[in-house]
Order: sequence, then structure tokens, then C-alpha cells
Amino acid sequence: MGMLASLLAGLASGETAAALKRARLAAILYSLAALAALCGVGFLVGAAYIYAARRHGFVETAVGFGIGFLVLAGLLVLAFRLGAGARKRRREKRLKADMTAIGVSTALALLPVLARGKGGLGLLLGPAAALAAYAIYRENVRPGGRRDDDQDRGGGR
Repeated sequence: MGMLASLLAGLASGETAAALKRARLAAILYSLAALAALCGVGFLVGAAYIYAARRHGFVETAVGFGIGFLVLAGLLVLAFRLGAGARKRRREKRLKADMTAIGVSTALALLPVLARGKGGLGLLLGPAAALAAYAIYRENVRPGGRRDDDQDRGGGR
């Protein structure tokens, strides 16, 4: 069994090193491509400026390009701020799912140990009963904090 574990660990570490090497190479190549694209965009903006300056004058073109880039910057910031709420919700949802997965895997890993030990069944049934009671409570409480039977009594206190 120990030999199998060392074999799997070696395979995993070799795969990890290869994946890191591929990721580093991809990052370098994408960085070079992004730099080349930025240079190309810079030359296109320069060509557009020269063309517009010959047609409309240098000062007018400089003012127009300045206003255009400020509007573009404002739109980018606005789009980022509008998407912040959605990104936060996705991040919280992912964190909740990760914590649930960790809790479930921990519980499953500890289950055999607790079941074998002295009084292990009691250690398992206590939290299970608490979770069941909490689930029943959550089912009977509405989001506003009112219970279902408050509505039957006219919702009054």
C-alpha cells in the first residue's frame, strides 16, 4: 500500500511540474502577444490622429482624442462598478459551496473513526439531531422572521 502511495505521489508531482511549465510558457507567450497587440493599437491610434489632424486641425483633434479617451475610461470604470455586485455574489456562492464540500468531506472522513470508538454512536446522533431540528425550524420560519402559524392567527402579536 505504501509503495502505491509513493508511486501516486511521484506521478502527481511530475504532472504538477509539467503543468507549471506549460502554464509559465503560456503566460510568457500571451504576455508577448498582448504587448504586440498594444503596439498595434498604438500605431492605429497614431494613424487615426494624423489623419484627423490633417482634416480638422491639430488642436481640435487633440481635444477630441482626449475627450474620447476620458469617455472610454469612464465607461470602463462604470462597467466594472456595475459588475461588482454580481462578482461578489458569485464569490460568496463559490465560498459557500467550497465550505460545504469541506464540511461534508470532513464528516465522511471522520464517520468511520467515530463509529468505531467508544460512545461513537452518541457522538454521531447528537449533531445529526441538532441538524434535523434546525432544518425543521428553518422550514417553519419565513424570511421576514415570522413563523407560519403567525399568519394563521392573523399575523398579530
